Amino acid sequence: MERFEEPVLDRLKHALDKREEAFLSPVATQSRKGVRRNPERRLESDYRQMFAVDVDRVLHSRAYTRYIDKTQVFYLIQNDHITHRVLHVQLVSKIARTIGRFLGLNEDLIEAIALGHDIGHTPFGHDGERILSELCLAQGIGYFHHNLQSVQFLDRVERNGNGWNLCLQTLDGILCHDGEVHNQKLRPERSKTFETLQRAISAKKADPAMALMPMTLEGCVVRMADTIAYIGRDLEDAIRLNMIRREDIPGSITSVLGKTNGTIVYNLVTDVIRSSFNKPYIAFSHDISEALKKLKEFNLNRIYMHPDVKTHLKRIEHLLKLLFEQYLEDLRLDNTDSMVFRQFLKDMSDDYLQAHQPEEIVRDFISGMTDRYFLRQCPEQLRPTPRAG
Repeated sequence: MERFEEPVLDRLKHALDKREEAFLSPVATQSRKGVRRNPERRLESDYRQMFAVDVDRVLHSRAYTRYIDKTQVFYLIQNDHITHRVLHVQLVSKIARTIGRFLGLNEDLIEAIALGHDIGHTPFGHDGERILSELCLAQGIGYFHHNLQSVQFLDRVERNGNGWNLCLQTLDGILCHDGEVHNQKLRPERSKTFETLQRAISAKKADPAMALMPMTLEGCVVRMADTIAYIGRDLEDAIRLNMIRREDIPGSITSVLGKTNGTIVYNLVTDVIRSSFNKPYIAFSHDISEALKKLKEFNLNRIYMHPDVKTHLKRIEHLLKLLFEQYLEDLRLDNTDSMVFRQFLKDMSDDYLQAHQPEEIVRDFISGMTDRYFLRQCPEQLRPTPRAG
């Protein structure tokens, strides 16, 4: 096997940077522009570009591993073909990279944002997020948002509280993905720093209505791709679970977007590329945007609020409150036999311990749990029984 010497690797990395200069769009984010909070001494043998390193760090995070058992929409339903969070982030990554390739954007940055964007999601999806937010607010630590928590995990919790030192552009894209908010057009707010990032996090904890906008076109693409990835997929899952019929989807939507996930994804991706090519923003056309807005409203009313989705809501609400209060008491009493000590705070850095209140530690521990791990922490007689789907 040929042995690559360090100068060769260095030249290869330089060639990749030059190729980006030649082939990426002038409005793309070049890898050499990546900024880390703590500058790192680059080893001469490290030939990877900045955002490619971020992709690897996200993939190797413990939080990424836990995607495998995190609810997307439908929880406590036994059906192997229902979308879970791990598939959703892969779909977002693929869709966003496809759009980015045709627009001449940085696919490494897109992938890093896409794979990390939902790492902060709680067990039991948006229902779990809403309940945990109410608990956090009652404890005086502000509203809980999964996008803020994704940054918290990758920047403050992972690696025993030292974080992964990801690039500003990656963390910003994760923070600002807000895929549930409907926008026809996203124009990046480019002048950001780590200081403005932290101020935005603090402000969002205080005001959930505060709007966030990515600093890069790559971040804008991921935000659009987040919607594209879930909107039709949730329809297919709901149809599979007999919650709706395909014929229930209004004609004003299907005539524009189609009636299957594959057609909906294709039409939305194609429209974004056409509407955004050679533009300083990422956008849907007016007609597509209006149809997508109607589809979001249909999904909200007919799927996300469906009684079958909420079957175990009261039980989950009770158990989340029970665990939150129990771990908080364990911390205050220094009960080192508690799981919050044994499996979360074990080997955690002094920096993390000194910078976080007990309520924030409980928030971080619970929000990182998978669905099954959460249930294992609950009294057996109180655990809900999954239903067949």
